Order: sequence, then C-alpha cells, then structure tokens
Amino acid sequence: MAAVPPGIRMLVSFDRDQWYRALTFILTFLLYTSFHLSRKPISIVKSELHKNCSSVSEIATLASSSSSSSQLPPQSLHTDMDCSWKPFDKRNYRQLLGAMDYSFLCAYAVGMYLSGIIGERLPIRLYLTVGMLSSGLFTCLFGLGYVYNIHNMGFYVFVQVANGLVQTTGWPSVVTCISNWFGKGRRGLIMGLWNSHTSVGNILGSLIAGYFVSSNWGLSFIVPGIIIAVMGVVCFFFLIEHPNDLKSMNAQTTSPGKRVPTKSWNGVNGHTEVYHQYKDNQTQSYDTELLLPSDSVCVPAQTVVVVKRESEPSAISFMGALRIPGVIEFSLCLLFAKLVSYTFLFWLPLYITKTAHLDAKKAGDLSTLFDVGGIVGGILAGVISDKLGKRATTCAVMLLLAAPTLYGFSMISEFGMGPTIGMLLVCGGLVNGPYSLITTAVSADLGTHKSLKGNARALSTVTAIIDGTGSVGAALGPLLAGLLSAGGWDQVFYMLMTADFLALLLLLRLVTKELTSTKSRPISAVELKEH
Repeated sequence: MAAVPPGIRMLVSFDRDQWYRALTFILTFLLYTSFHLSRKPISIVKSELHKNCSSVSEIATLASSSSSSSQLPPQSLHTDMDCSWKPFDKRNYRQLLGAMDYSFLCAYAVGMYLSGIIGERLPIRLYLTVGMLSSGLFTCLFGLGYVYNIHNMGFYVFVQVANGLVQTTGWPSVVTCISNWFGKGRRGLIMGLWNSHTSVGNILGSLIAGYFVSSNWGLSFIVPGIIIAVMGVVCFFFLIEHPNDLKSMNAQTTSPGKRVPTKSWNGVNGHTEVYHQYKDNQTQSYDTELLLPSDSVCVPAQTVVVVKRESEPSAISFMGALRIPGVIEFSLCLLFAKLVSYTFLFWLPLYITKTAHLDAKKAGDLSTLFDVGGIVGGILAGVISDKLGKRATTCAVMLLLAAPTLYGFSMISEFGMGPTIGMLLVCGGLVNGPYSLITTAVSADLGTHKSLKGNARALSTVTAIIDGTGSVGAALGPLLAGLLSAGGWDQVFYMLMTADFLALLLLLRLVTKELTSTKSRPISAVELKEH
C-alpha cells in the first residue's frame, strides 16, 4: 500500500473548527481588501484629472504663433491641447481635489460612529453584504462620470459622500467577526498578518487604477466597483459570524425526521405522564431485543427541566464604551496616526508625480512600496506587542521613530530613485505599524476588556469609536495637505511630523502605566487556548 502524501496528512490533521477558522480569516481578509481596493483609485486618478500642462501650453503658444502666419483657426488647436478634466483644470485644483477627499472621509468619520452601534443590533453578514453592494454601486458611479462626460463638481462630491457612508459598514463588521473566531492568544501576530489586507488592497487598487488611468480613467473606478460588489455576494453566501452559529446549525440538522411517537396516560396525583412508544415495525438487532421486546411496549420518558438562563446582555451604549479604560487615549492617538497614513494614501502618487516628474502609472506603481512597508510594519508591531505584552509602548516607539523618518523622506526623495525606494519602505512600516496595531489588536483587546464582565456585544461599538475618531484625522490630513501643498511640499511634511508627535504624547500615560505595571507581560500559554 502506497504511503499517504504528506500534504494530505497535513490537511486531515486539522479539525473542522480549524478549517472554519481558516475560512473566516481568508474570507474577511479578502472582503476588506476589496474595500481598500475601491478607495485607492482616486489618488491615482488625481494626476490625470489635472495634468502638468505647462509644457503643453508652451507648445500651444508656439503653434498658435505659427498658425497665425499660416492663418489656421486657433480655436481647434486650443481644443486639442486642453489636457485637464474640468472642473479640475483651474488654478485651485488642489483645493478641489482635497475637497473630494474631505467629502469621502468626513462622511466616513461621521458614519463610523453610527455604524458600530447599528452593527451590534443587526446580522453582520447581511449588514456587510448591503454595504459592499452599495459601495460597488457608488464607486462605479464615479467612473461613469468619465463615460458620460460629467463635469459637475457637485456630482463627484455627492458620490464621495455616499460612498464614505456605506463603506463604514466594513471595518466594525470584519473586526467583530475575526475577533469572534480568534481569542487573545497571539492576537497581535494574527491581527498583524490579517490587517495586511489594508496594504494589499491599496497595492491592488493602485495597479488596477494605474493600468487604465492614462487611457480611460473611468475604468479605474468601474473595475474596483465591480470587484467589491462581487465580494459582497461572496460574503452573503459564505461568511460565518460566530462559531456558535455552526453549533445551532448542527443542532437543527441532527436527525430532523426521526421523532419517537409518544402516548400519555393519567398518572399519579392526576399528573399526565408521557411515554415513548416503540413498535415492532422493523428488524431489531440482538442488543436491542435484550432491552426492548418485540411486542409493543411503552417506556416512561425522563422528565426534562429546562432552566432559562439569564437574559443575554444588551449591546453597550456609546458612553459605556467610552468609559472602558484606554478607549479615549487610543482613539485620539489614532486620529493623528491615521491623519499621517491617509495623507500618504491620497497624496503620495501626486507628490511623486510632481517631485520625480513621473507619469501617473509609474507614480502609482512606485507608491505601492509604501504599502509594502506597511505590511511588514503591521506584522512587526503585532509580534513585538505580543512578546512584550505592551501595546501602547510598541506604538509609542514606532511613532517616535516615524517623525524624523518623514523628514528624511522629504529630503532624500530629491536624490534619485534608489534612496526614495528605501525611504518609502521604512516610512510605510513606521507609519502604518501603530495604525495597524491600534485598529486591530488594541480594538479587540478593549472590546473584550475585563470591565465588560463578559459582555461580548461591545466589540463592534468600541471598534467603531476608535476607527471613527481616527477617520476624523483621516479627513483632516488630505484636506490640510491640499491647502498646505500650495505653499510647498515642505509644509505638508512639517504637518505630518507634528501629527506624529501629538499621537505620541497622547499615549504617554498608558506607556507609563505599562512600564510601571507588573501585570504587563507576554501572552501566557493559558491565553493561547482561549477562543
């Protein structure tokens, strides 16, 4: 007999719960990857909405002077040389592009506070499915602006606001789902690996949008919109919210048609006694015959007392979530950390285009290195915080290193492609590391804090509060970048460094508490067994 292949032996070594846990990990990873994939195109398309037309205008001037001698109509020449997409062809294009970012992110920040509260009270699978289908619709609508030649600023702002609102369904839902399946053991490592979906989505979004941006920027939105809508359908059919859902499913499917007939007679003291009746309607085995004779017999049924347990704890209120120790500090810290991260997300391709003089596609491809560094930074932050048992201290050290690195990036990016690539990777790791840790492992820790006394219905609300507060910074960052970049990119980097230092200051109390507490320790072996 041939030996069983080692791969098959490995597959059969996993039990059913481990397979379902792996399915949930992969599925939620792909679901939120599609969310970020659909957000990224706007940063790639910016350089196409407003091109650097200075060289074109010089050619137009020379051509118009020569056309005057040859008596060609200058009107047609101007139409051919018009290179920007109205209304972003004006001098205030940076403010208009910043307003679009602000519209999306402001709606996202406001909607996030409501999303967590709503998500605690609705089925996660249905809530997430509706959000993804709606997000796909509005993402495609933005791209249809190119198809139908729409130049109304109000249309693009409306689409951004609507998309920002429906995208708030994603984060609280997937964090709650993944936390239901994975306990506190190695949560930093697991969440760090899982949270790389943010960077993977940004990378895929950049590559997809960059592929179409020069020829048809409408497809840069339509294709990601279709992808997130398709993933919404996948979510509806396959997402399992909680391990207990499988237990209830198994209970419902266990022998549904094999009910034993019963009879009742008046028993002692007038009580009705119930008997199971067995009849000789099929061949019995020898063992069965020893217990039950072939004749019809009535066996008294056992009395079962059903004790109703205490009512399920209600969903936590907004103020109740704020009173959990650490929620306010980490929320405000994330405000400034996410300000930095989202400024890079929305403005890095344009910055590379202007400083390195690259086209939109090459700038978009190069900007993905920031997200590659973010993947490594998020995983390192999770591993280190698991090892030390100090989440706040890990974030503080990375924030302390990030500020001078940002200044170095603004200086080194002028010295060629090699140094720029290196600094993009380092900046990505240090900027996205704390952001990743706070939005995943820290949010899950606080959502299952001991002060909640086992109430598991707080996780979505806590996650929404932390990420919603961070989204306020995400809205302010790109807006401030649009305003400050008019006076030079150096001012933008000074703003980013200031935000990093403020994020660090907000964690000092928690860092001091961790360093002086004897309870801060690595995750124990007992915690590894928790689910």
